[in-house]
Amino acid sequence: MGVDVQAGGKKWDKNTRKVTSTNLYLKLLIKLYRFLARRTPSKFNKVISKRLAMSRNSRPPLSLKHIAKYMAGKESKTCVVVGSVLDDARLVQVQKLNIVAIRFAETARARIIAAGGSCITFDQFAQNNPTGAGTVLLRGKRTARVAYKHFGPSPGAHGSKTRPFVRSKGRKFEKARGRRSSCGYKA
Repeated sequence: MGVDVQAGGKKWDKNTRKVTSTNLYLKLLIKLYRFLARRTPSKFNKVISKRLAMSRNSRPPLSLKHIAKYMAGKESKTCVVVGSVLDDARLVQVQKLNIVAIRFAETARARIIAAGGSCITFDQFAQNNPTGAGTVLLRGKRTARVAYKHFGPSPGAHGSKTRPFVRSKGRKFEKARGRRSSCGYKA
């Protein structure tokens, strides 16, 4: 028997990604949330399941400053971040926050607990709240990576803010013609 091409050929699930991570904790979380996504009517679990299976670049970190900004006026709710929560020295005072995340930076964890908040892991959260009710789902800025500064129209093009790939950042490296008006023209 071959593949029935008339009936549409082979079928693959285009929405699931094979996770290449060797992190056992992450693999167990994916298993848990796949089960919850299948067995509960909650859309929250489907979103978490999909985000846990994403690559590390697609799970950008989120700083305490941004969490505090988006959680203002939502003190009764729980913040959920599928990624890392990092500390931010620019945030002087941390409000009481309940945050669920894959990972917390040591200083971020200390500041959250000192403010009377709680740092919850996803497996603990699944036991307490299997449907994800009363949560605010946040994620970090994916384009904050330094690599994104190099993407876009070519670095020499008019009005382009794209950063060129340069060996060094000195006077002799891509700083003359086209970069300043004293040397021919400024693009």
